[in-house]
Amino acid sequence: MSASLLRRGLELLEPPGRAKVPPGLQRGRAGPRAAGAARRRKRAPEPRRNKATVKGRVVKSAIEEYHKKKPVNHLRENLQYMLKGRLVADKAVTEQVLAQNRGRKSKDQPPEKTEKKKPEGTVFTEEDFRKFEREYFGIP
Repeated sequence: MSASLLRRGLELLEPPGRAKVPPGLQRGRAGPRAAGAARRRKRAPEPRRNKATVKGRVVKSAIEEYHKKKPVNHLRENLQYMLKGRLVADKAVTEQVLAQNRGRKSKDQPPEKTEKKKPEGTVFTEEDFRKFEREYFGIP
């Protein structure tokens, strides 16, 4: 947030009876260039501790450092955590989640499963056809 926006917000929160200060006399600034000059001023370098000296330095044990950085095997805790919850979601819910995560392009879509057509069989037998021929055409 910029300083001007902050100032405007504070002006809105001021009680209505309070008189406004003319913009040139705000906070003792000498003019519009005073803020830039303040920004350009550098701080004096603070005295720092000389790192070349040994005074106050604690000797670290190499063995302790090795044990701190040694990798820890979390397999047992992870297995117990994974085996603790045995909740399995419905197949419809998992299909819906997978469909939402799948892309919209045709290459991302799974191949459609076509249902196998059963060979159509007839309900009539050969005897029924012969009987129909005799009745319809009159052939003995």
